[in-house]
Amino acid sequence: MPSPLDAARALLAAESAALADLSSRLGAPFEKAVEILAQPGRKVIVTGVGKSALIGQKIAATLCSTGTPAVFLHATDAVHGDLGILQAGDPVLMLSRSGSTAELVSLAPHLRALGSPLLAVVANPASPLAAASDIVLDIGAHPEADPLGLVPTTSAMLTLAMGDALAAALMVKRGFRKEDFAKFHPAGQLGRNLLLTVADVLKPLDKCAVVTPATSLRDTVIAMTKFPLGAALLANPDGTLAGIITDGDLRRALGRDADLLSRQASDIATAKPVVAHPGHSLGDAAKLMEDRPSQISMLPVTEPETGKALGLVRIHDVYQAGIV
Repeated sequence: MPSPLDAARALLAAESAALADLSSRLGAPFEKAVEILAQPGRKVIVTGVGKSALIGQKIAATLCSTGTPAVFLHATDAVHGDLGILQAGDPVLMLSRSGSTAELVSLAPHLRALGSPLLAVVANPASPLAAASDIVLDIGAHPEADPLGLVPTTSAMLTLAMGDALAAALMVKRGFRKEDFAKFHPAGQLGRNLLLTVADVLKPLDKCAVVTPATSLRDTVIAMTKFPLGAALLANPDGTLAGIITDGDLRRALGRDADLLSRQASDIATAKPVVAHPGHSLGDAAKLMEDRPSQISMLPVTEPETGKALGLVRIHDVYQAGIV
């Protein structure tokens, strides 16, 4: 009997192998499906029952957020009045591992009567649902990866992956851009990261502790206390950035030098810090702070052409931007 950890690893290994196989299965039917789903003036209907219904809801949501209008329609509800959501020509993505789900098989003639192209995502291309469809997207007949081989694990993952693959292909087909993605996510962090820039959230110089390289550390600490943002900017006489001192720099320096207050700002400053520019998106600023071996929580902001100091942007400002 395998250990719980062995069972988990075996499941992930089996699902990984199934995903690799799915990639090799994509070809002409997939390309034709993309052509159908990308037709202008149409919305995609995603349908299924059971676990496939849950996966279908996520696929529909992903399509919507990436530029392809889509709705989820439960196959049971469809035959009890909800078919009214279809317009002539709306393609229908039908999800069923076996391809013999009774609700979907019985629904197919009604969908065809409404003029809908039918696309089946199945693991059995010889199934009744596949036979009733215009396009068959075969996810492969892999056994379920749970210890009993019964729980929808591999099949659910492959169905979801097929939906993601369709969304990715449609993004390319439609020329979908970051700016388009942001339009559909204006209230979320993803949207804010794309729509807002550092210029929208930076703390300007008059709200920051600003000293010269020759300023004593005592006066630097006083300035940082007056403007408690966690850092002081060092500026040259011409306004260009000369460095930054953070609260962490002060603590580390105090641990090395008991007579620290007699020294000057340039002695402990980071002379060439990572900087942001006003036109950087909030997402770019977050990456500069977080995608590094040692994360930082704030960046000096400078003019890209002159290096002139403009202020500070903090990771807190990035994540709080746009939140009411």
